[in-house]
Amino acid sequence: MAKHETPMLDQLESGPWPSFVSDLKQEAARRAANSDNIEFQVPQDCVEDILGVLELSFKHGRTHWKHGGIVGVFGYGGGVIGRYCDQPENFPGVAHFHTVRVAQPGGKYYKTDFLRDLMAIWDMRGSGVTNMHGSTGDIIFIGTQTDQLEEIFWEMTHNLDQDLGGSGSNLRTPADCIGTSRCEYSCYDTQALCYYLTIEYQDELHRPAFPYKFKFKFDGCPNCCVASIARADMAFIGTWKDDIKIDQEAVAAYVGGEFAPNGGAHSGRDWGPFDIEKEVTGLCPTQCMSYEGGKLSIDTPHCTRCMHCINVMPRALRIGDDRGLSILVGAKAPILDGAQMGSLLVPFVKVEEPYDEIKEVIENIWDWWMEEGKNRERLGELIKRQGFQKMLQVTGIEPMIQHVQEPRHNPYIFWNEDEVEGGWDRDIDEFRKHHQR
Repeated sequence: MAKHETPMLDQLESGPWPSFVSDLKQEAARRAANSDNIEFQVPQDCVEDILGVLELSFKHGRTHWKHGGIVGVFGYGGGVIGRYCDQPENFPGVAHFHTVRVAQPGGKYYKTDFLRDLMAIWDMRGSGVTNMHGSTGDIIFIGTQTDQLEEIFWEMTHNLDQDLGGSGSNLRTPADCIGTSRCEYSCYDTQALCYYLTIEYQDELHRPAFPYKFKFKFDGCPNCCVASIARADMAFIGTWKDDIKIDQEAVAAYVGGEFAPNGGAHSGRDWGPFDIEKEVTGLCPTQCMSYEGGKLSIDTPHCTRCMHCINVMPRALRIGDDRGLSILVGAKAPILDGAQMGSLLVPFVKVEEPYDEIKEVIENIWDWWMEEGKNRERLGELIKRQGFQKMLQVTGIEPMIQHVQEPRHNPYIFWNEDEVEGGWDRDIDEFRKHHQR
């Protein structure tokens, strides 16, 4: 029998979709049935109390969770998010119920033994409830008590060689796609760069010193499988400089119906005969493609590498050979200001160890942001407040055509007083005289 009545939560199980309520009930039943097999270090019925406090929140129309100050492990300023319930008498199992962020492996590749060992720690020292994965990318352990934090950390680091992720005003755990390990579109080794920068910036990851959070994300190509362009303060997106490679025979096979477009993925719907004008060239955002006389051509200088044509006809089109990455900055979800997509900062850079060009851009931006950023102000909000031009100045990056959103919108003309003969006073006097006449 359930410990708490949950009529409103029960309604969330009634629809056609999988429900987290069902998952929590299943986990609560599993913990109740394993009292003889697991040496629980937190209340065995804590998951039932999760359901109870959530039901109460639905009933009252407000949360009953509160942030109760700073908790963590010795030497780390991040990795643990303190959570307390404001109804400890009614729900003792979740009186304190902290979240632990665990750094995800590169590309989210796991060995089964690693997952089993990780879950064994969490079964004993936490609620057993996980999130695979949070929006930052981490493995999320949801719910443990203060006295278990050091024990969890010790067992992970000593037995599994596994670190905590980031939380707070620091570098959040860098996240990457599978990259060249399995993807034919990847333009650089995302896992190598992600791992290198994670190790290089350990202090920034574990000891918060930034105005607010900062996220690295690594996408091997413009398909953006980890959504770096929408969520990362600094996005590293694979691209290429030379022509898209075209197999004209394969193009003809798509047009003739021998090959199914989109890798054969049609979601069960019959879209009819393939129409290259309707489905490929006509959808090119810069209209740089044409299909005439049975031949496909691409005007490379106008191609923005959107990947649409390659995704539709993967047997006929391939990414180029002169590969590297673009760096975009300033993406974020709504916080102080509305949501923002990343803005292009570095159109192309080769990805070669020791990644000095990339590190120089990172550290120049950090210096500016830490000096000028307000409390809880993301990089994108600072760029919006002080201007993209200012960021170009502090990073030493020369303005280029790829920075211009539209003609006359942001021309990046800088005038410094010491560069103008006579200074600003003379110019102001001339301006006034002209208008007085």
